[in-house]
Amino acid sequence: MTNTTHAPAAATTTAAASAASTTTAATTAAAAAGGAATTAAASAAAAPAPRLDFAKAAPRVFKAVIGLDAAARDGLDPALVELIQIRASHLNGCAYCLHMHTNDARKAGESEDRLHMVAVWREARNFFTAKEQAALALTDAVTRVAGAGVPDEVYAAAAAHFEEGELAQVLSLILAINTWNRIALATGKVAGTDERQG
Repeated sequence: MTNTTHAPAAATTTAAASAASTTTAATTAAAAAGGAATTAAASAAAAPAPRLDFAKAAPRVFKAVIGLDAAARDGLDPALVELIQIRASHLNGCAYCLHMHTNDARKAGESEDRLHMVAVWREARNFFTAKEQAALALTDAVTRVAGAGVPDEVYAAAAAHFEEGELAQVLSLILAINTWNRIALATGKVAGTDERQG
């Protein structure tokens, strides 16, 4: 004789287990969705708040830096100007200025090969003239001045390629781009934007 007394119980148990499994899956899905929402909310909360508009907050200072920049580049070879600005921006990790000045260099006719080699100019000296190399070495030293100052040999090499007035212009340009880098980094400028166009 077949025992049928346990068949309904087994079916009930199976149905209950299935329901429990469905409930668990639903709970897990809800938790995952809630977790994703929480993560998204946390990411939004972690995003940096907009920083100050330096040009509006300190207009006299901003105009003074623009004046320094314009005076520094006056009379210098435009290609050299961009190489110096690109190199300092590399060293300072300023994506905003790096994007701006690589674009400026392209518009001025600079080659992609040279633009790519600026970051490793010491290993790619054949891409740059002796005068450009001296300017890049000086840019490195002045930008990293806290490390070892400006070594005599670096200054002497620059002085051998630039007459005194031009050397002062190069130094001024290095100081100007380092200032711009620090303004952009401190105020959270976004790479790919260019307020000169807006």
